Amino acid sequence: MLPQKQAEEAIVSNLTEMELETREEDKDEEEQQSLFSVKNLLWHGGSAWDAWFSCASNQVAQVLLTLPYSFSQLGMLSGILLQVFYGLMGSWTAYIISVLYIEYRSRKEKENVSFKNHVIQWFEVLDGLLGPYWKAAGLAFNCTFLLFGSVIQLIACASNIYYINDKLDKRTWTYIFGACCATTVFIPSFHNYRIWSFLGLGMTTYTAWYLAIAAFVHGQVDGVTHSGPKKLVLYFTGATNILYTFGGHAVTVEIMHAMWKPQKFKYIYLMATLYVFTLTLPSASAVYWAFGDELLNHSNAFSLLPKNGFRDAAVILMLIHQFITFGFACTPLYFVWEKVIGMHDTKTICLRALARLPVVIPIWFLAIIFPFFGPINSAVGALLVSFTVYIIPALAHMLTYRKASARQNAAEKPPFFMPSWTAMYAFNAFIVVWVLVVGFGFGGWASMTNFIRQIDTFGLFAKCYQCKPPPPTGAAAAAANHH
Repeated sequence: MLPQKQAEEAIVSNLTEMELETREEDKDEEEQQSLFSVKNLLWHGGSAWDAWFSCASNQVAQVLLTLPYSFSQLGMLSGILLQVFYGLMGSWTAYIISVLYIEYRSRKEKENVSFKNHVIQWFEVLDGLLGPYWKAAGLAFNCTFLLFGSVIQLIACASNIYYINDKLDKRTWTYIFGACCATTVFIPSFHNYRIWSFLGLGMTTYTAWYLAIAAFVHGQVDGVTHSGPKKLVLYFTGATNILYTFGGHAVTVEIMHAMWKPQKFKYIYLMATLYVFTLTLPSASAVYWAFGDELLNHSNAFSLLPKNGFRDAAVILMLIHQFITFGFACTPLYFVWEKVIGMHDTKTICLRALARLPVVIPIWFLAIIFPFFGPINSAVGALLVSFTVYIIPALAHMLTYRKASARQNAAEKPPFFMPSWTAMYAFNAFIVVWVLVVGFGFGGWASMTNFIRQIDTFGLFAKCYQCKPPPPTGAAAAAANHH
């Protein structure tokens, strides 16, 4: 009992040191900004509330507009059940990631490693706990997912603004918003997303309830049918979009590192997910109830709702929020790139911003090649999200605590609702098998089949994906009027 007690005392001491060091890291900046309390209030965040707003704001953005499309593929019952299932599964793996972060940091601080001016990232956690091969896997999947996550936000910007101003095609809007989103290079870290996270969540909340209320006010279209699920390929495509929806915790480590007390993060993602349910379930259900199978050919819910001031406000708010989410997805990529070129310790914001710009260019280019708003979500969900935030964290936790000594000296013990290490191991094993077979296997087959169909139908570099054909002119218009 004595060694165990000493180990527990060491862990408590270590966590206290972690908290003190985190505070010390921010002390200089806080002293410099002490005369600017308003700036601190809006710009410099690290509380549990800041983390909650960041998680909730980042978890659901443009995907809110594609969930009705997924419901048309899945049917109402499957859509609701899968949202709850993947939401809770995502919360569990976010918890697992937070536990591994605390474990890694506590071990490093025992070795007197300082993280001042250094942002810990997921691949570094894997490297410290499991070695270089895990680091390589984590880096490859995480960076590729965040890259395409940024691409999706850019595609969504072009898709949404088109419903306010269709004088420009979606590809042109992608050029414009690519330049706008490039300004995120000036936001140093997740500390500085305080006001943006707060505003972003307000914007998504408005949009979600606009979708639900507008759908009910509009009522069901004439002859509406709700035939989903009709085909396996559509069913698993819709399921992987929901897997993607609740897989937004690839930035968990960076959000935790921005907290003054990272050990408080454990249940924050679950609380964020419960709030997100109040946005996604009513809006997706209402729009699917109103439009039914029409949604199979309309991946953006805005396209079916009548144009008015409320819809335009929702579009504009979503555009701003997508800019914020673009920054959330890109910031970890900026950190990786800074570390590669040796600029991560640079304190000059303008110099860091200039160094970050090359990260935006491939994102811009990929958004122009694959403008398939909706289907690309499912493809990314199946091929990248499945490994990045479900399979790899669950496996990493199983391997990190496979030895009795590791479990005895663990910085975080099993949670109160699952106090057995065996139960945690079994649940992690279930996640690995389920996501590998259903998410990556069936989901990968279905989403890639659908994705390739979009390429065959619209082609790469599609100028205006799922746009209405232009009205006939000249002789064609005369012939149409004659008939």
